[in-house]
Amino acid sequence: MGDKKFIIEVEKAKESVNGKPSMGPVYRSLFAKDGFPEPVEGLESCWDVFRISVEKYPGNRMLGRREIVDGKPGKYLWSTYKEVYDIVMKVGFAIRSCGVEKGGRCGIYGINCPEWIMSMEACNAHGIYCVPLYDTLGAGAVLKTFPNTSEYVKSKSFSFSPYHPWLYVFVVQGIDEILYAAIVSFGKVKPEEKEAAEKFGLAMYSWQEFLCMGEKECELPVTKKHDISTIMYTSGTTGDPKGVMISNDSIVTLIAGVKRLLGSVNEQLTDKDVYMSYLPLAHIFDRVIEELFIHHGAAIGFWRGDVKLLIEDIGELKPTIFCAVPRVLDRIYSGLTEKVASGGFLKHKLFDIAYSLKLNSMKKGNKHEEAAPFCDKLVFNKVKQRLGGNVRLILSGAAPLATHVESFLRVVACAHVLQGYGLTETCAGTFVSMPNELSMLGTVGPPVPNVDVCLESVPEMGYDALSSTPRGEICVRGKTLFQGYFKREDLTKEVMIDGWFHTGDIGEWQPNGSMKIIDRKKNIFKLSQGEYVAVENLENIYGLVSAIDSVWIYGNSFESFLIAVVNPNKQALERWAEDNGIVGDFDTVCGNSKAKEFIIGELGKIGKEKKLKGFEFVRAVHLDPVPFDMERDLLTPTYKKKRPQLLKYYQNIIDGMYKSGGK
Repeated sequence: MGDKKFIIEVEKAKESVNGKPSMGPVYRSLFAKDGFPEPVEGLESCWDVFRISVEKYPGNRMLGRREIVDGKPGKYLWSTYKEVYDIVMKVGFAIRSCGVEKGGRCGIYGINCPEWIMSMEACNAHGIYCVPLYDTLGAGAVLKTFPNTSEYVKSKSFSFSPYHPWLYVFVVQGIDEILYAAIVSFGKVKPEEKEAAEKFGLAMYSWQEFLCMGEKECELPVTKKHDISTIMYTSGTTGDPKGVMISNDSIVTLIAGVKRLLGSVNEQLTDKDVYMSYLPLAHIFDRVIEELFIHHGAAIGFWRGDVKLLIEDIGELKPTIFCAVPRVLDRIYSGLTEKVASGGFLKHKLFDIAYSLKLNSMKKGNKHEEAAPFCDKLVFNKVKQRLGGNVRLILSGAAPLATHVESFLRVVACAHVLQGYGLTETCAGTFVSMPNELSMLGTVGPPVPNVDVCLESVPEMGYDALSSTPRGEICVRGKTLFQGYFKREDLTKEVMIDGWFHTGDIGEWQPNGSMKIIDRKKNIFKLSQGEYVAVENLENIYGLVSAIDSVWIYGNSFESFLIAVVNPNKQALERWAEDNGIVGDFDTVCGNSKAKEFIIGELGKIGKEKKLKGFEFVRAVHLDPVPFDMERDLLTPTYKKKRPQLLKYYQNIIDGMYKSGGK
């Protein structure tokens, strides 16, 4: 490990001028010291990525799903690159037969499956904006994105579920006027569904019917690198989700950077690699990984859509690269530690000895595969087999991975475990940790070799980008950045300043050039499953409950649900206590478990009324009879909540609520 630094300085720091915050030095990856990598010649668009691979690897396995025989899952059945190409052409011609031209929009809603990728590639072929939608956005976001479906989606005839996937085909004139709308099921369509759709002026087709509409060929338009490839919607933070416009150039540039990175650490992808597609394709993380695999002529197998069956699907597919969000890796960690604990004294002791031996060897700088081969063979090979036996690289993204989980998996998984960081606006990959660099535990690693990064001071939060330990807002510059928010130039200007995208995340440079995420500039955070929560927006909604006077909501990226500290309304709670036979003064009632259940119920009612998403519901509360006040430094003189102080004050209570799992 030594003192190797994985970044180089390309611009000097800038002092604060005219009220603008100071900015630290601009850095880029050591692997880009001679310049950023350029995409392969002729690779200008996402369509080129697929088209060129079809030419190079026509007979390679491309998309696979498990065969179901008598209701039981069997082996993976595969379509080759050429077979997928033939279907993609039909889908594209069918979309065009509906009147959609280059620059039109097609929505895709549903769990990952071969038809999803085929629909995406059909959009790529014809320069049509692919607009993925995911289930946590809810029906409301679909209505806003594709208004012509509004009444039909609201009707009971529509099965609005990610397990009933659809392709939405729209002919758009100007900015918003929709002239024609069709819905295509990835499976079969019931006659009553067709009839219901027709009542709302929507055409509806089964997948096979739609393919038959694509028999008549038409000319493919010329797609340029600066053309928009996809509009990806972020999770709504302070209101409606934002449509992030991502160009072809962003995606092919990212592919070039990741190729350089993997090649530099001797972990190149090949056409023999296999990927398990289960993270939502509607999120940028999975989309760019799958583009990367397609570029290499590699195989992509799809899960069955049930997280409880994921390990079984992995065992059958035997992927070589496994991408995950921390919540999935937390489950794997818990399952493994429980198994070790229940294995009896001897097995437990053997595991502990093997773990210590290998960890200490890795700390001395030995690569994971050379650190303790005997321990790998005798003890840790069982862990490797749980992930199919072929995994060589585990990549975690979308939210922070707990250091103890990362450390544990680096030792026992017999694979590289890398943590990454990126946003939809940066086309996912922005930072990623390095293989065999144990010093990067708890960080997201150095920048990928196609972006410049600097920190901007945030004086109001006490973060100084020019200090000996540089801290500040992470700002990113490069070709992978988005083209702006769809129809929201005002929001684009807020985050894009002088060519720099302001992420809103606070980072701290480490001596080796890796980045540690330490805070969030605004009161928006992610839960462990990667969903954003706009805490002020939720507090405004929950504040409408008449039984409470004030509420402070808390969550973090290591937990999957929200909790709250509530100041109940004294009269309302005492009235409830009297009606329900609960005795005691106000303080006593606040400590009563039934009182907490009552408040959670009231919060849940307003949550349902305001159509909050599942992860925005509060799962546990602490009732504090003493209102938040300035005496305890919990409020500002203008009665704004001091969140860091609230966290510090209620830390033990918060820990208790999370330890009990929100019960």
